[in-house]
Amino acid sequence: MFKESDKNPQMDMFSSPAGMLRDSTLKNYLKNDSWHNMFREHVLMRVDEGIFKVLYSSDNGSPNASIRVLVGMMILKEGQGWSDEQLFEECSFNLLVRGALGLMNLTDTPPAASTYYLFRKRVMDYNSENGTDLFKECMQQITKSQILDFNVSGKQVRMDSKLIGSNITWYTRYELVHETLALFIEERSEHIYKRNLSREEFALIAHIMDEEGNKFTYRSNKKEIDTRFVALGKLMYRLVNLFKKHDYGTYQTLKSVFEQQFTITPDKSILPLENDKISAKSIQSPHDTDSHYRNKGGNKVKGYSANITETCDDPQDSVAEPGESDKRGLNLITDVNLDVVSTPDCDFFEPSIRETQRLLDDKIEKVYADGAYNSTGNRDYANDNEMDLILTGIQGQSPGYELSLNKKNPDELIVLDTYTETFIKAYSAATGKIDSQTGKPEKRWRIITDDGNYRYFTPENLQT
Repeated sequence: MFKESDKNPQMDMFSSPAGMLRDSTLKNYLKNDSWHNMFREHVLMRVDEGIFKVLYSSDNGSPNASIRVLVGMMILKEGQGWSDEQLFEECSFNLLVRGALGLMNLTDTPPAASTYYLFRKRVMDYNSENGTDLFKECMQQITKSQILDFNVSGKQVRMDSKLIGSNITWYTRYELVHETLALFIEERSEHIYKRNLSREEFALIAHIMDEEGNKFTYRSNKKEIDTRFVALGKLMYRLVNLFKKHDYGTYQTLKSVFEQQFTITPDKSILPLENDKISAKSIQSPHDTDSHYRNKGGNKVKGYSANITETCDDPQDSVAEPGESDKRGLNLITDVNLDVVSTPDCDFFEPSIRETQRLLDDKIEKVYADGAYNSTGNRDYANDNEMDLILTGIQGQSPGYELSLNKKNPDELIVLDTYTETFIKAYSAATGKIDSQTGKPEKRWRIITDDGNYRYFTPENLQT
């Protein structure tokens, strides 16, 4: 049954840490600008739990655990890079983390692991069935609230993309190698312990047989998994060589998995192959060596591309409090767009700008991005919406144009085509934007390209 959390958690006189701490420790614990207090005030307490109401029954069943705390746990886990085990430990015993989650008293109990996983599953299932990402809606609501409270303008934004999802692929690879070794070791245990292996190798074998691969990844961070994965590769290579004259049973699986997951450098070092070099036909399970990656329509999808958009206002664009005019403007992430890894950056541009504009009161005037976002459609979209699309690191042949102002007439732009070494006539382009420093209309020019389209330039292009 859906039930909103208490919006004003109170400290208990006898179980609150504030009643037990003293002197500077107490002062730091209660200080408003301490990270845990800022997180609770500016993130946790802005969570709109009503967004998740659709996941619960409205009239029967036990009340749900605090959605606000569950969302906070998800944010902290990803932000801190914790494993699940670390997350639950921090929520139980770290006073600052508990304070960040609104668990103000020692008697306040964080949600159980099963509750946390069930909540995540419900959010994912709802997204799959309805095409609505409730967690994204929640984060957008938090950001919109912060934009209003901190007077973030958003007239200027920037975006960039990043390949993510490698951890998921990496964990799957780790478990594959771990399980393949476990099967081989179990099959050949009588012979393996008679071999001349090092103490470290025998210790690693013991770890493999004592703990399942998914349990190791559950309690370990990325760095620990990376290190162990390399160690497994070295052990696998050793066993492949030791038993190459006895290639019955699971030996061929062991050998194939090693060849598909690792590479041997010229100096005989064992290194994991990059994810994009793993064949779609590589073994996915030592229990079913015929299983492959799904190859649909020739597309081998192994990860995701995330497009991040954030504000990047000049200080004068944001409304500052008295005495704060010299402070840098606050930048907020306004949109995270996730799609398959094959999605080109330019396809993210329009939807990300639309999502960002929904959160902002001011109209977006300038967008900074790299050359991967350059396309005719995006330039037209920017022009139609009176935005300056300022691109850096343009892909393809570079540079295309050399720009300078006429010394006798600074309103006239001189454009040199560096390919043909000819000058192109530039015309002043109308714009409704006003320069905040001069109070006059901002300058903008355009030329007609060889394909008959317009190419626009702004003073910023002269500086790049």
